[in-house]
Amino acid sequence: MPATDFDAEREYDDDQFSAQSVFNSDHLKAVCGYFEPGQFIPVHAPDSDVVVHVRSGTGVVREGDTDHEVAPGDVVAVPAGVDRGVKADEGGRLEALLVTAPPPTDAEHDPVREGLCRGVFDPHGVDAAADETAD
Repeated sequence: MPATDFDAEREYDDDQFSAQSVFNSDHLKAVCGYFEPGQFIPVHAPDSDVVVHVRSGTGVVREGDTDHEVAPGDVVAVPAGVDRGVKADEGGRLEALLVTAPPPTDAEHDPVREGLCRGVFDPHGVDAAADETAD
């Protein structure tokens, strides 16, 4: 069984959140997520369950139509097929363990890539409408 810790895996990226894979199988994927202030995983709805456990920092975890404000120790579970996203507050870094089962497919991550490319948390929601207005 692999063993690690957040300190050993810690890697930040100035351009977008960093996901350091710590375990991956056909049934489950676990990553340590590192977010600079304001960075995010765009809202998407893959056919997998996800559990987000916040280790440090504060932010928001989207579950369907609900934004959960999160802090260290908080856990948010989102069922398969439900919109989800993670965003660090502007005031500091966020670190979280994200466990998905089964791992999302590459195609299911297209909205994530789209949101990162456009710089919007919710590629199909309010963020997207504001982004299009700015064009």
